[in-house]
Amino acid sequence: MSSTYEQRLAELAGPQQGPLLTGIQRGLEKESLRIAPDGRLAQTPHPAGLGSALTHDFITTDYSEALLEFITPVSTSIGESLATLEDIHRFTYREIGDELLWAASMPCVLGDDGQIPVARYGDSNVGRMKTVYRYGLGHRYGRLMQTIAGIHYNFSMPREWWEAAQAADGDGRPLQDYITERYLGLIRNFRRWSWLLIYLYGASPAVCASFLRGGDYHGLKPFDEHVRSLHAPLGTSLRMGDLGYQSNAQKNLTVCYNSLDSYIATLKEAIVQPHADYAAIGIGENGHEKQLNTSLLQIENEFYSPIRPKRVARSGETPLCALRRDGIEYVEVRCIDVNPYLPVGIDGAQIRFLDTFLLHCLLADSPLCDDAERARISANQLLVVNRGREPRLQLATREGQKTLEEYGRELLHHMLPIARALDEAHGGEDYQGVLALQGYKLTDPALTPSAKILADMAERDLPFFTLAMQASRDWAEKLTTQPLDETRLAEFRAASAASLDAQRQVEAADAVDFETYLANYYRQYDAL
Repeated sequence: MSSTYEQRLAELAGPQQGPLLTGIQRGLEKESLRIAPDGRLAQTPHPAGLGSALTHDFITTDYSEALLEFITPVSTSIGESLATLEDIHRFTYREIGDELLWAASMPCVLGDDGQIPVARYGDSNVGRMKTVYRYGLGHRYGRLMQTIAGIHYNFSMPREWWEAAQAADGDGRPLQDYITERYLGLIRNFRRWSWLLIYLYGASPAVCASFLRGGDYHGLKPFDEHVRSLHAPLGTSLRMGDLGYQSNAQKNLTVCYNSLDSYIATLKEAIVQPHADYAAIGIGENGHEKQLNTSLLQIENEFYSPIRPKRVARSGETPLCALRRDGIEYVEVRCIDVNPYLPVGIDGAQIRFLDTFLLHCLLADSPLCDDAERARISANQLLVVNRGREPRLQLATREGQKTLEEYGRELLHHMLPIARALDEAHGGEDYQGVLALQGYKLTDPALTPSAKILADMAERDLPFFTLAMQASRDWAEKLTTQPLDETRLAEFRAASAASLDAQRQVEAADAVDFETYLANYYRQYDAL
């Protein structure tokens, strides 16, 4: 470890750090497919009782009408965030009748693309743009891929922590410039080491055979003689591999996190420059638009990364313009699978590990990334996705090859002082305890969620679909037998009603046609 890292760790353990560490700000975004009682994708529209998917603060949709996304407000309390997420699930179950929420990342039984309803957001320009963007994703990558669900974890340090860190570093720049540079360092380290999260928490080693058709198994193996399921025998997270939100066209897109300027420039280029394959699809018109544009990316969100720099955008503002305006506000972690063994797919122990891991990424030295390292990062991720539980699997580092276990233990060792500081701030030993549990997973891969899923399928002679279906029913029963109290129920009903009013106001406020709105939106990139 460098002297800078040692100094930052020492400062972290100082008595003044406790209140700052308890001020870590978190938000959860959890996706769940709505399914019919027989386990097939729901064909019903977004339930009216859930309000407007365009303007609701807590409940929206992702790609499909059937792919719900639950959003918790920013909070400094892990317990509060999880309780809110559980309450959103309970409220949703009240409004979806006999439908269920799918309890896994890889989807339920699927038909063809035409049986995956694209999300609708009303008649406003912004609503139409969201829907056309999703049609574009379907034309470019197919709709099946868009039904994969995950959890996003939003993380930021409080301003007071940044002020103390900048003073300790003797940095005289404007505070936001310092914050942005440090978050970029976090992101580079996260990309170097995110394979560890995929190994420890990956929970999608298998998929229903209905997800893949035409005899192309994409390197997966039939799980049983009837080929009801396909799996990677030593894999961890198919969602993070070639079956997930990946694009052959994007493989040639090199997004640079060495500076905010380089990040903005590379993404802007991908959004404004036409791409031949997508030009062949065409745009469409008059309410039958096929995609937003013919560029490599329609908008920033189309670029997949396991972590994103973020700033809350103003109404109508592009994400890149928001970052240019005021720098990085928080980071969004996107490589978390929905764990079918947990009621809402994630728990407090995993969040504590994420906090410890992200603080390590923030405090550790973070050299700039070159093409050779980008290749190592991609190779390590694919190795862990497809063969993460392979004995003595070798990963690439700047210093040469290391086994996954050796490399993982080094990271956990460096994280231990951070866990101690967090425990000192919060009281107890929860952070150190979860770190120790992850060490056991490195020694024994059978303890990982991916291994447990495949072991359950084998021992109980269940295809992936049946295993996930049973989990979906079990968690639905658990959550619905603990109903919302009347005060909380009234709050959710009021939020749904307010969102419907807000959507009507957005639609009434449109002053230009859709084509003009879209042109004005893309004109913002000219100023970058």
